[in-house]
Amino acid sequence: MKTRTFGLAALLLTAATLPLAVPALAQNIDAIKARQTAMKTIGKSAKAAGGYLKGETEFDATKAAELFATMKASAVTFGQNFPEDSKTGNDTEASPAIWAKPAEFKAHLADFESDLDAAIAAKPASLDAFKASFGEVGKNCKACHQEFRVD
Repeated sequence: MKTRTFGLAALLLTAATLPLAVPALAQNIDAIKARQTAMKTIGKSAKAAGGYLKGETEFDATKAAELFATMKASAVTFGQNFPEDSKTGNDTEASPAIWAKPAEFKAHLADFESDLDAAIAAKPASLDAFKASFGEVGKNCKACHQEFRVD
């Protein structure tokens, strides 16, 4: 009888605590993965741009324009992937400030996209023109990472 009572008590305890575990499992991993993929793509483009800026890679205006276009497409995707249920999990580097200050976060994203639009429209044909355009884009990257990214 004791074993049966113990087994029933264990079952009831498990059933009672199961709802507490569900929120921990209810993480939107797909959104986290999507924004991580977008950020990796932006990072690859920024690294390629860095090659131009450091003189490690010969400047190519066509490829430079492609870098800006790739960053823009990824920036749009990135900004769409911050639902409430994606605050934690999957090694996310998203800061809680994103959800605490959504208007400020969206403003950073809008500035980033706007600077990318300007860089695309400028069609930098020289390294100096590219440096000026990329400098503006880079400022937004740094500002957003300082406030809205956890290292």
